[in-house]
Amino acid sequence: MLSEKEKKDLFRRSSELRREISTLRRELNQLNDQKEAVFEKKDKIGSEIKSLIGDVKSSKSKRNKLTKHVKDDKKKRTNYNSEIKEKIKVVKELQKEKREIQEKYGIKGDPSILKREIERLEHSIEINVMSFDKEKAIMKEIKALKKKFDEARVISGIFEKIHNIDKEIDELREKSDGEHKKVQNEAKKSQEKHEEVIEISNEIDELKSKEEGAYKKFFDVKKRFKEINDKLKERLVEMGEIDKKIKSSKLDRKKKEDSNKAKTLKEKLDIVNDKIAKREKLTTEDLLVVQGAEG
Repeated sequence: MLSEKEKKDLFRRSSELRREISTLRRELNQLNDQKEAVFEKKDKIGSEIKSLIGDVKSSKSKRNKLTKHVKDDKKKRTNYNSEIKEKIKVVKELQKEKREIQEKYGIKGDPSILKREIERLEHSIEINVMSFDKEKAIMKEIKALKKKFDEARVISGIFEKIHNIDKEIDELREKSDGEHKKVQNEAKKSQEKHEEVIEISNEIDELKSKEEGAYKKFFDVKKRFKEINDKLKERLVEMGEIDKKIKSSKLDRKKKEDSNKAKTLKEKLDIVNDKIAKREKLTTEDLLVVQGAEG
């Protein structure tokens, strides 16, 4: 049976434990809310990272396609420029040949210009009404131009070749310029995509750092939660043991009180029985004792 001091100490400790258990439960609920909030934040950051990784892959794919186009277009531009150089060589050779023939036969100008002038004058005679003297003068001019054209006919083929090649060179230059513009445009887009990849990658790195921080905080809170939970369990176990001791002490006290009551009742009953044996008058208290013994 516990002493008064032991009972007093148990009740004091029980009161302390109840306050501590209440505090621990409140802290545990707060930690649980904090743990869920941190986990939700970590999960949200993870989803953002996953989405950005998809964006990076898409941007990289577009950048690589543009880079390939730039490479292909540069190759086309190089090919066009090579063709231009080759044709320019041919033109230079034809011009050299033309000059040699012109010097040899004393020919000046492009025969095709003479031909167009002859055709213009002949057309003018056909469609215009003019005096005989004027028409005669034009015919004389046409005759002189035809003579010059016959003399220059020997290099007309060369002029025509040069003209055709010059036309081809212009077409090739136009194509080369087109490819150059495409290269510049696609190179610019490729660079923009590359910068986009770098920007998103940096953003991912920042988010990963935040995710790592949230992950660490989650485990710190989780660790603290376990510590508080374990401490709460210990206090509950201790509280249960104290409650058992207090309950046991109460039972012991009740048993002692019942034993003392039974002993007192027996003593009183012995006195009443002794009065009955002696045929003495019973008091109201004596009658109550008898009733209590019968009850």
